[in-house]
Amino acid sequence: MSVTLKDFYADWCGPCKTQDPILEELEDDWDGRFDVEKVNVDEQQDVANEYQVRSLPTLIIENDDGVVERFVGVTQREDLEDALEDAGA
Repeated sequence: MSVTLKDFYADWCGPCKTQDPILEELEDDWDGRFDVEKVNVDEQQDVANEYQVRSLPTLIIENDDGVVERFVGVTQREDLEDALEDAGA
């Protein structure tokens, strides 16, 4: 099963800059067990609209069955790890 974490962000978003190091560390430690897809909402508004993203940062964890979990605002590593495990990563 493939698992993807979609990171909806914008360059002007302060909390997004807080979220980045958490995601980078998680990605390094989990070593390829899930994919990260960064979505700049200013450049990819169609994708943001498709997922009904209204606040930043928004993190969406998906697997082959669809959306498993959605987080709005800066999300701690532990919460992300739990959701990734639930998704099958």
